[in-house]
Amino acid sequence: MTAAVGAAVAVTLAVTATSTPAPRRAPEHRNATAVGGAPGVRQYVGLLNAIGTRSTGNAVAQAAAQRALLGETEAVAAQKAGLNLPSGGVLVPSATTPASPAGAVTGPAEQPLPRVGPAHEADLFIVAPQTLQPAVVQAIGKLPGVGAINQLDAARIRLDGSYVATLGVDPVAFRQFAAAPTATSTALWQNVAAGDIAVSYLMGEQQGLPLGGLVTVTASKTERLPVGGFGTIGITGVDAVVSASVARSLGMPAGNGLVVSAPHARLSELISSIKKLLPSGDTVAPLVAQAAQKESPSAAGLAGVAGISASSGNTLAVGQTRTFVEAALSRLGFPYIWGGSGPTVFDCSGLVQWSMRQAGVVMPRVAAQQALTGPLIPPAQLQPGDLLFYHTDPTAPYYISHVAIYLGSGLMVQAPEPGKTVEVVPADFGSGFAGAVRVDPQLAAAVAGETG
Repeated sequence: MTAAVGAAVAVTLAVTATSTPAPRRAPEHRNATAVGGAPGVRQYVGLLNAIGTRSTGNAVAQAAAQRALLGETEAVAAQKAGLNLPSGGVLVPSATTPASPAGAVTGPAEQPLPRVGPAHEADLFIVAPQTLQPAVVQAIGKLPGVGAINQLDAARIRLDGSYVATLGVDPVAFRQFAAAPTATSTALWQNVAAGDIAVSYLMGEQQGLPLGGLVTVTASKTERLPVGGFGTIGITGVDAVVSASVARSLGMPAGNGLVVSAPHARLSELISSIKKLLPSGDTVAPLVAQAAQKESPSAAGLAGVAGISASSGNTLAVGQTRTFVEAALSRLGFPYIWGGSGPTVFDCSGLVQWSMRQAGVVMPRVAAQQALTGPLIPPAQLQPGDLLFYHTDPTAPYYISHVAIYLGSGLMVQAPEPGKTVEVVPADFGSGFAGAVRVDPQLAAAVAGETG
């Protein structure tokens, strides 16, 4: 999530990041796990010393050689890593869910929801400490370039002990703003309308939430809610959604959020116009990077930004690259925690953000936005410090949900999944690979909302 969005949701939301399983630890690297990281850094000092001095060779061939040392084919390695996931759709309970404490009908609603209307890309997210006044909402809806708006509830809640950015919505109206596979899943939205909570696939899997089972949800009040489905919401940093009526029963703020779709507007100008309408204390922030909207490869599920190249853009200096990579290696053996951003616990994007910070580079928080921080780099041209991105969410096949750091010699360092630690493994270029990016520090800062 951008820093600006982070500032917005800090009013009421818990901003967390997601990541997913990725290639497993290579046996020969198991000793590089001492707390403090020094043994890990020493073990890979040769790769660190080579940064900026010579070509690193063909990454795909080198990764294949690393896998061969383990006796694994790429397909087997990817399957063990969980990178070959089913494509398309969302996951919803196959049977009726337990009774809702609020007395709502469980499972699919008795009356089918209306057919989903035209899709609206969620471009801006406005969060206020209290209800947004109708006159302000109407004025925003009439601004040039605004195509659609949706007022909703936004709050920081606890879900089985973890803080989660959650929205309270009208399922019929809001589903048009959700990620396409989730938007078209009538069963999921019927369950939300019936009183269930829907969570992102990644959070559900990472946190081991029971699909169709009950979870404890706490805002100002506590309820036990059925998990009505796993599906990517489509608004960066938001991992759960409930109906407006359930939001009221939980004591979430009412109508304090607004999603704005403005696909043809210049976001910087629109944000300036919106800020003039908002009271002090309200925050508006982009959900997508304006710099990345120019025919971005991300539209096809690829990492990288169109219109720039490694030769024409800015890249990390050699010293910055070495500091970045060395920082990541210093975390070998530190535990993976979903949403962890260091210095002692990490998820995949948290490791990248923390390690970049040690090199003086500002990065956005989640993998999907880190994929918009530089040009797409062919695997044959990879250099140490480039970022590798992956698709691992079956509810959103084009969503980038995992990131790793390329080390050279066919290896990468990553924070993999719950129960594991930061590790070095052979790089994976199989079916889940979404591309590699060479970070442009200025673009990274812009995506993170720290400039402009």
